[in-house]
This record gives sequence, C-alpha cells and structure tokens, in this order.
Amino acid sequence: MKAITLIEQEDKAAFDALVDGVRQYNHSKLGTESSKPLTLVVKDEQQCPIAGIGCRTIYQQLLIEVLWVDESLRGTGIGSELMIKAEEIAKQRGCIGAQVDTLGCQAPLFYQKHGFNIVGKIDGITADHDRYFLSKHFK
Repeated sequence: MKAITLIEQEDKAAFDALVDGVRQYNHSKLGTESSKPLTLVVKDEQQCPIAGIGCRTIYQQLLIEVLWVDESLRGTGIGSELMIKAEEIAKQRGCIGAQVDTLGCQAPLFYQKHGFNIVGKIDGITADHDRYFLSKHFK
C-alpha cells in the first residue's frame, strides 16, 4: 500500500496536481473543454468591491462559486442583476443550466426566486443550518 501524507497548510502544487488528474480523466470522458472564469463585480467610489458573483462555465454548465452583496445594498436588486447578467453570459457561452450550493442562512430562497430547484439537502451542517444544492435548466 502507498503511504498517505497529511498536509495541513496550503499546498498549491499538491492541489493543482489533484485538479490536473481530474481534468485529464474528464477530458478522456467529456472532451477537452476547460473551465472559463466568469466574474462580475460592483465597486464603490473608492473602487472597493461591494457586490459580485464569481462563477465558471464548463461542460455547458454555469457553476456559481460565490455571490455576495454588501449588507448596505441587500434588498436593492443588485444580486438579481448580477444573477441575470451571469446567466446571460453563460447562455452566450453555450450553457444549458446552472448549479450552486448554499447554506440555509444564506440564499436558498434567493436562488429559488431565480428559477433554481433544490436537488439535494444535507441536514445539520451546523447546529442551526442545512446545506442546499440547487440547479436550474435554462429555457
């Protein structure tokens, strides 16, 4: 049996090697498409980010990694604007759907309002919150 090494700090080289291994496997099964970043940021007058969405597109899917709106802007519609714009760009890239995961205290209702369906849930991630996995098929 091979030795297993525990690494308890950031190790970019080790992480990148793992990602490269997954990519090689995926390319053999799904084709050589690579992930393409898609990030939209709203900045204030001092050029500091106050809202944004960070995603990537691959294999006809928009993978939402982070959506954040500063507390002072919540409820103004900026999150919806970011979501709509990201979906438009993803569709232009040939995406047919999107996926995201979020905690119960974050935004499952926001994503459902934007046409996402809950496809999975893990109860009790923390004492008070569940984790939701959501997907959306673009029409």
